[in-house]
Amino acid sequence: MDFRPFIEQFRKRYSEVESQLTDPKVFDHAQRAQELAKEYARLKQLVATGENYLRTIAQLDENRALLKTEPTDSELALMAKEEITRLEAEEKKLGKEVQFGLVPPDPTDSRNTIVEIRAGAGGSESALFAADLFRMYNRYAEARGWKVEPLDSNPSDLGGFKEIVFEITGTDVFKRLKYESGVHRVQRVPATEAQGRIHTSTATVAVLPEAEEVDIEIKPDEIEVSVCRASGKGGQGVNTTDSAVQIQHKPSGLIVRIADERSQIKNRAKAMTVLRSRLLEAKIAEENAKYAANRKQQVGTGERNEKIRTYNFPQNRVTDHRIEVTLYNLTNFIDGDIDPMIEPLIANEMELRLAALKS
Repeated sequence: MDFRPFIEQFRKRYSEVESQLTDPKVFDHAQRAQELAKEYARLKQLVATGENYLRTIAQLDENRALLKTEPTDSELALMAKEEITRLEAEEKKLGKEVQFGLVPPDPTDSRNTIVEIRAGAGGSESALFAADLFRMYNRYAEARGWKVEPLDSNPSDLGGFKEIVFEITGTDVFKRLKYESGVHRVQRVPATEAQGRIHTSTATVAVLPEAEEVDIEIKPDEIEVSVCRASGKGGQGVNTTDSAVQIQHKPSGLIVRIADERSQIKNRAKAMTVLRSRLLEAKIAEENAKYAANRKQQVGTGERNEKIRTYNFPQNRVTDHRIEVTLYNLTNFIDGDIDPMIEPLIANEMELRLAALKS
């Protein structure tokens, strides 16, 4: 397939966007300027990929021509064959990246993200697993330079979480974490298991793109706000003042409770952020069921057979059941090294969206 027309298309649009960004009037409209800046960064990368692709094609042609002029057993011919093998693999990889550039970016990919983890089947062990997942995402975020801010939590007696909600801010957070939504299953021997038997437990993860006020309009008469004293571990200030905020969205029935901050005002602001994100998720599900689902569909009921991924500790194995990819590095994976699974998930989605464009 000849990708040159696509590369030329990227170059042309890149020049157009670059020209628009040099016009001071563009910055009179902040949202438009931000959109152009994001498109510019994306096109810049695509143009660079296209140029690498064209260089690779030229080098392939040179080596193939050389191979025709040299005896098959000569040193130059052998070197050319090795180089051709390497360049053909590079050509395939870069060509796929050029093709992926034709897929319109998901507008929510660059959003900050709300993550909700809840213990599922398995009692106290599922709560401990929920805490493990929280640490895993925390360490992954730290490695990528993202910021994690807890919003609400309900700790369990043994140091786990019955529920924890947190926000992650940074570059391309939702783009990389959206595939984590669903039921995560763990198979291991719990610390409380005296006979060494392997138990199976689950935790549910919901990943929501953070909504902006322009995305979701919430009218004052659509919400009911109540305040109460925070419960659980929290120190002097949190548990002795009426700082916890609960917001019920009457039209949808959604309820959000935040008690992380001592300030009632801050908790209310955080609760509104979570509420908007949940409403945006439902809106996306209605508009495009193929690429998103509502929260109930994301996490299911938490039963053991509703799984997207299995973490098997005795075998040091993690398996994603959506793309049938298995990695034998669970120790590193649970410590935050999850890119080896996220990258094939991204590639799989791009393949599906590219196929949909062609059909």
